[in-house]
Amino acid sequence: MNLSPREYILSTFEESQKAKQAFLQANLDSVVKACELIAQSVNSGRKLMICGNGGSAADAQHMAAEMVGRMLIERNPLPAISLTTDTSNLTAIANDYSFDVVFEKQVQGLGREGDTLLAISTSGNSKNVLRAVEAAKTKGIRVVSLTGGTGGKLKELSDINLNVELGKNSSRIQETHIFIIHSLVDVMDRYFLKG
Repeated sequence: MNLSPREYILSTFEESQKAKQAFLQANLDSVVKACELIAQSVNSGRKLMICGNGGSAADAQHMAAEMVGRMLIERNPLPAISLTTDTSNLTAIANDYSFDVVFEKQVQGLGREGDTLLAISTSGNSKNVLRAVEAAKTKGIRVVSLTGGTGGKLKELSDINLNVELGKNSSRIQETHIFIIHSLVDVMDRYFLKG
């Protein structure tokens, strides 16, 4: 590698910025539609469930916290559950069945028609996320997905797919995903929630 540490940081920052700019140019209307869809669930007394692996699991927790607590506007708590946080559920399901069904079983048990599932996978091909989406579809749960690259299989299974096409690796994709998550909550709070 011929770059100095300083040059490398500048290079990765520019990659991140380009990925965000390209994402917004291609997906701005879809982000607004996703805000509306999640708000429809919340406004009708339903909830948002969120799942993903690794950094995407942390993003799922982050979004649930922004909704149940608050983000930038003081308002009542909103119903959101990260399916990545219950260690007893996760370890029991993975041990007794398979890691591939850790989110699927929770969607089957907790999900109700009219809920929304936010499925996060940088590749769009995480087996456990795909199975959760398939379970959601059978229950009348709408699906918003955050993906990267080609969007993988998840792109086609989603009602709304928010894909970071220029993300060259998980880090750059996730940097845009957290921008999307903040935007979903903030815009929903400001424009789409019932008083």
